[in-house]
Amino acid sequence: MHVIHMHCGFPRSGRRLLPTLCVLAVGCGAGPAARADDLEKAVFYLGWRAEPEFGGFFQALNTGLYRQHGLDVEIKVGSPQTNSQIILSLHKADFIEGSSGDAVNSLQQDIPLVTVAAMFQKSPRVLIAHAHRGNDTLEQMRGKPILIGAQALTTVWPFLKAHFGFTDDQIRPYTFNEAPFLRNEDAIQEGYVTEEPFTLTQLGVDHPVVLLLSDYGYQEYAMAITTNRETVEQRPDFVQRFVDASIEGWYSYLYQDPTPGNRFIRENNPDLSEALISYSIRTMREQGMVDSGDAKQLGIGAMNDERWASFYQSLVAAGVVPQGLDIKKAYTLKFVNRKVGL
Repeated sequence: MHVIHMHCGFPRSGRRLLPTLCVLAVGCGAGPAARADDLEKAVFYLGWRAEPEFGGFFQALNTGLYRQHGLDVEIKVGSPQTNSQIILSLHKADFIEGSSGDAVNSLQQDIPLVTVAAMFQKSPRVLIAHAHRGNDTLEQMRGKPILIGAQALTTVWPFLKAHFGFTDDQIRPYTFNEAPFLRNEDAIQEGYVTEEPFTLTQLGVDHPVVLLLSDYGYQEYAMAITTNRETVEQRPDFVQRFVDASIEGWYSYLYQDPTPGNRFIRENNPDLSEALISYSIRTMREQGMVDSGDAKQLGIGAMNDERWASFYQSLVAAGVVPQGLDIKKAYTLKFVNRKVGL
């Protein structure tokens, strides 16, 4: 067994600040690893805590897949208050996790970032309500107060306004605290299908109504890998190796033993329960969050021009972004759709 010492920055997990040095054990079954002197450094910044929704990346790290592709990867976890796009544009990271919504916002602000792969074919975003309160469909939620986070106001909310008649006077701030939802049986809140339904059930909410927005036509790519345009143009092999290893990590995390990836989660977010981790992995599989749609034929990470154009036009129709942006500057297909891992 090879023991690798890597600096993991200053990740926050809830209220605890964890040590900066991670000791990662890579099993002998992971295949030959390149010598440390031969590895190319890559920093991947996640603007959130270590959770199963990032598990494929952690799996690629802890099984040695990145090293097999000649990369010495450092994964830095953050918090909801961090701005990943600024960190990337300042070259404090080589890659960040984002979404097609983030990419369009960057394009509008003329920030030269490019999405190079999308690990989630389905957005995990949901609206959640208490059972038996007349909030069983999106249509029934029209006109009612909804707890929604700031980030969703530029992506999810315009979709709900354009397609289901939601209005801005329904907005209530969601601060990732379940207390307001628990206090009010008429409350509706946003969340991730991989987390909040389980958490709320554990807190005593009986069979909450969970509406997965991708089932209602919401087309945002999620858990996407984003980098600087300069990196795409000047270091394409570097980008390709990172994307390929990440894809392989996701296949391994979902369909093989996820223990290596989960070890990273436990080390960096020890408050997360084993039950929630198991629920999240099972939900990603059952809902086809990662391995569905184009990914079934083209491999995990797949994207297509039509979906990007359609998503952009939906934001134009909602008045979020102007017409006339060159949406193809926000992404590239050159690193995906290669059937890696199939």
